[in-house]
Amino acid sequence: MAAGPARSRRVFLNHLDSYCGRSIGEYLSRCVIGASLESIEEEEEEEDENNSAAEVSSRPKEGVYQIVGTLSKAESAKPRFAEEIYAVSSRKELLRHLLECEIVLYNITEDANQIEEATWAASALHMEIEHFATPKLFILISTIMSWAKSKLPDPEDPEIPFTDEDYRRRKSHPNFMEHINAEKLILKLGKTNKHKFSTYVVASGHQYGAGEGVLHYFFKIGWLSETPTIPVFGDGNNFIPTIHVLDLAAVLQNIADHRPRSHYILAVDVSMHTLQELIKCISKNVGPGKIEKIPKENAFLSKELTQMHLDMLLVNLRMESMFLKETFNIKWVAQAGLVENIEQIVKEYKQSRGLLPLKVCIHGPPGVGKSTIAEELCKHYKLHHIKINDVISETIANLENIVAPKELYSDSVGEEGEDDEEEEGKNVEATHELLARIKESMEQNAGHLDDQYVVKFVKDKLKSMPCRNQGYVLDGFPETYDQAKDLFNLESEDEEEEVKGKIPKCDILIIPEFVISLTASDEFLINRIINLPERIVAGTHYAQDQFLQSLNLFRELNTEDKTVLNYFDELEIHPQFIDVAKFEDPENRFIVKEIIKETGEPRNYGLTDAEKENLERKAAEERLVKEAQEKAERERKEAEERAERMANWEEWNKHLEEVKRQEQELLEAQSIPLRNYLMKNVMPTLMQGINECCKIRPDDPVDFLAEYLFKNSPDIE
Repeated sequence: MAAGPARSRRVFLNHLDSYCGRSIGEYLSRCVIGASLESIEEEEEEEDENNSAAEVSSRPKEGVYQIVGTLSKAESAKPRFAEEIYAVSSRKELLRHLLECEIVLYNITEDANQIEEATWAASALHMEIEHFATPKLFILISTIMSWAKSKLPDPEDPEIPFTDEDYRRRKSHPNFMEHINAEKLILKLGKTNKHKFSTYVVASGHQYGAGEGVLHYFFKIGWLSETPTIPVFGDGNNFIPTIHVLDLAAVLQNIADHRPRSHYILAVDVSMHTLQELIKCISKNVGPGKIEKIPKENAFLSKELTQMHLDMLLVNLRMESMFLKETFNIKWVAQAGLVENIEQIVKEYKQSRGLLPLKVCIHGPPGVGKSTIAEELCKHYKLHHIKINDVISETIANLENIVAPKELYSDSVGEEGEDDEEEEGKNVEATHELLARIKESMEQNAGHLDDQYVVKFVKDKLKSMPCRNQGYVLDGFPETYDQAKDLFNLESEDEEEEVKGKIPKCDILIIPEFVISLTASDEFLINRIINLPERIVAGTHYAQDQFLQSLNLFRELNTEDKTVLNYFDELEIHPQFIDVAKFEDPENRFIVKEIIKETGEPRNYGLTDAEKENLERKAAEERLVKEAQEKAERERKEAEERAERMANWEEWNKHLEEVKRQEQELLEAQSIPLRNYLMKNVMPTLMQGINECCKIRPDDPVDFLAEYLFKNSPDIE
């Protein structure tokens, strides 16, 4: 038996940031040591009946499990429930950390690369038994895939399930041989000294809940609503053992508290559902409601499914854990299985992954830009754009399709298709009557449909699975208080109660979370429409007479005592008013940014790998175009500067030549008086002196010339 809850116990768990590791770690961090030794009745008396079994109440730190461990990705943040994270660089360092823990859990159901580390850890601890300060418990979380090829307990009756007692006869799937070898080694190491080092193997069914594991592929396809059906690989008649991940955590808690005699434990719920039943249930509650059987080989075309996932989805095992029922004290989250608890599972799935619908209603006069802004919001948040005309056309087309003669379905849809045919067959007559009333209404109202039909069509659209999953942007509807009341109020509402309670009882499933009211003056709107290109205006309600009529009708409807905005105010959903004229933004970019600031971050899966690649490719193309443009601009500027320099150089040379010419002329003009003076008064005497010097040839000609000039200098007046 485990020690009493007087002190905390340190529990090591690998990959705390993985799906299974995160769920188990958080669950155990809130468990009081020895709590599973109490009876379930005593626990239920302490807890509120309305609390979900999946939400374990927070406990005081004393006497709880202190969770430590490693991360699968170095960049992952430390989980809030973890006391410490080990970023180990060597096996020696890891062993030192393991020796500090009383319980060591190794999960090998998600990452086969952890098998080698798990077997090493158990072997290393086994070698240190003599140095243990306290007894240690080692639990290997394995998978039922180590049973995949086991022979039936009774070949004559294939419906008899495997039980815990059959574990010695189990045979593994060829791709899970390392798992079964690890199981055998762990059990063997625990037989040496059971008091100091006890080991357990938990063969887990396929885990689901709290974000989903191997079944997440189908939940995601359904939630995205991008395909009309969800695929079933093969015939879908193979039985898949499952367990809610928090029920698996409860099994581990019970092992830690009870230390049972049996060291191999089968962890599966009581359900025995086939792959087809599981996917059909997921499709009806998250997706399009239909399934399609495809060849097993086609499953390999999916990039999101690994070989391990495919092996797990195609396993065929009926299993029943008698041990969990008879020995353990488990407060089950989903003992009956996924199908019976699908509402809770879907809620967990959406909450754990932050997949919450974003519902927006855009209100405003014609021409203010509602549709343009709605389209931008839908692109940003990946929402569904609800335009009234489109909804009416789509609904009528669907109704006509129902009453049209049917061709025989192929076998690929299977039983689901047959069920749909029977159901649609019953509704054909009612659909005929509805179509007749719709056409009559449109004939009587010049092609327009009565509000009762419009409201019904829009309500059905808002309640469709895509709108319930991702959310919507409702474009310009409802237009009146009564339309809003008929669309969003609960159908079973008592009007007297509404008057007494003041706040009307609305349908939470479809009521918008944000209401955006775009405002603008008539003058602004008229000028905007006048300046629109003819190709945009032609054939729309933006034609001058029709636009003014629509604008006047809008003003009338929104000056009464009870308007659409009044309805939302009564529900405490206060509209956000945006004056379009203030932004002076024809493309509405600033208005969209303002709305995004109010509505917050996206609540979906974000971009897919393909979308990321497209964005990266577009960004690369834009970058290349930008670089080419910058290079061309740079070359253009350089050429202009070069041409300008050449022109300047030529101009400068011209100026230089002109300056030189002018200087020469000035110099010549200034030298004429001086030259005349020299020719008259100096040159005659000087020439005579030089001639005499040449005749006589004195020893000092310069002195001779000077004396000659002095003697013969003419008198200058």
